[in-house]
Amino acid sequence: MVQAVEPASELALLRAELLELQGQLSELQGQLKSRDKTIDALMRRVETSQSTRSSYLAMEQSLAMERVVGNKTAELVEQKARLAKALDELRLTQAKLLQAQKLEAIGQLAAGIAHEVNTPTQYVTDNVTFLQRAFERLQKLIAANTCLLEAARNGDVTPQIVQTVEDARSTAKLDYLARQVPRAIEQSLEGLGQITSIVKAMKEFSHPSGAEKQPFDVHDLIESTSIVAKNEWKYVADLAFDFDWSLPPVLLLRNEFSQVMLNLIVNAAHAIERSLPTGSAEKGKIVISTKALDRNVEIRVADNGCGIPEPVRARVFEPFFTTKEVGKGTGQGLAIAYSVVVDKHGGTIHFETEEGRGTTFVLILPLAS
Repeated sequence: MVQAVEPASELALLRAELLELQGQLSELQGQLKSRDKTIDALMRRVETSQSTRSSYLAMEQSLAMERVVGNKTAELVEQKARLAKALDELRLTQAKLLQAQKLEAIGQLAAGIAHEVNTPTQYVTDNVTFLQRAFERLQKLIAANTCLLEAARNGDVTPQIVQTVEDARSTAKLDYLARQVPRAIEQSLEGLGQITSIVKAMKEFSHPSGAEKQPFDVHDLIESTSIVAKNEWKYVADLAFDFDWSLPPVLLLRNEFSQVMLNLIVNAAHAIERSLPTGSAEKGKIVISTKALDRNVEIRVADNGCGIPEPVRARVFEPFFTTKEVGKGTGQGLAIAYSVVVDKHGGTIHFETEEGRGTTFVLILPLAS
């Protein structure tokens, strides 16, 4: 079952709160720098007056300066406490915004996810209906054979009883059932497996992460996220993996990383969609690859879409900046990706692009010890 989506108004309020907190943080940091300089200047004045005046005057001025410095230091301590509180509020708001973004993404993908679940559900239902009818015919055949067996034991087998068995056997179509029943069971198990994988992927994606990074297999997370986003890419692109399966675990905030991968996969699909002629049956290609780089892991998400135009390349990681049409993007995807990769994981993210040929986003993350 798809989780409820955060209302758009609440998401907007969270974004506004985040921007306001960032402004307050910058102001507090500026005030702290100013007070540090003030204290430093006062201390220099004390030292200068001690070297140029009489000892008595120097002592008197030193005491006065010490009082001033003490007051300034107390203000500095208070400002640092306010800064720490502002940082805590900023982190909390960022966490709320990320979770709201994840739920917004689930909401935007809900129709596609419902379709992905509905398709295997439909042929599971069809196959179970077929098996039910087959079982009813087999029950009639079993009943007819039971009557024949009883008649044979009593030495009272009549042509009518034999005909009843033959009719039941003909109706049951045993040869047909012998071919089709195993296929129906196999297809049903496959469909149920698909539904299970979709539900599992949604559950993992939407559940909040803990505060501490833990070692994860990036390939499991990438595959789960690709399932959640499948309806976004399957009509416009083929998605392939080129994994280095020998990679050790990577220290990650699981859901934050999954959000990054979702944003990059959806962006790749949209870039390919914009590059295809209207009504075209052609498909592009998305390739997600991994490999070890010394004590890091490199993750590449490559597409052969439209590429990023030169005039906007410097702004792609800016919050709320988007080149997509209204309703297609909020301008938060790549800004969140940058924050998660750089600020929360100590990694790097950059892109390689060529207009008309495609874009590759490159993530570098530290491996677990």
